[in-house]
Amino acid sequence: MTEPRDPARQVRQWIEKAEHDLRNAEHTLTIRDEECPFDTVCFHAQQCVEKYLKCWLTSKQLDVPRSHDLVVLLNLALAAGFRGATPQDVQPLNRYTIEARYPGDWDPIDRPEAEQAVAMARRIRETMRSLLPREVLQGKG
Repeated sequence: MTEPRDPARQVRQWIEKAEHDLRNAEHTLTIRDEECPFDTVCFHAQQCVEKYLKCWLTSKQLDVPRSHDLVVLLNLALAAGFRGATPQDVQPLNRYTIEARYPGDWDPIDRPEAEQAVAMARRIRETMRSLLPREVLQGKG
């Protein structure tokens, strides 16, 4: 028998995973430039944003699409009342779903670009956490 869905628990699970991605991105940025895998920083920043957007959709009890496209996810979140970012804000992070994970003839990623990706992840995180009910964030909902 399948247990009934607990939306608050699912939201907290998305938050936990998003926080892990942000922590990885921030920690990796502490590595000196010549050794820092900036592509990995950007990948984790993209993942943080993706998971927070999926968290929002889950909090509204909407279906979460199996998509990594942040513009698609943000548009769904905006339609469900999220405010705090535009598709143009998150579009640059979309390249990291592929380019940061797979070999190819990609433009190199440098520290300023990685820092911008992390800044966007932090911005989405702060906005999301300001909009979600405190009970959900504290594990009481």
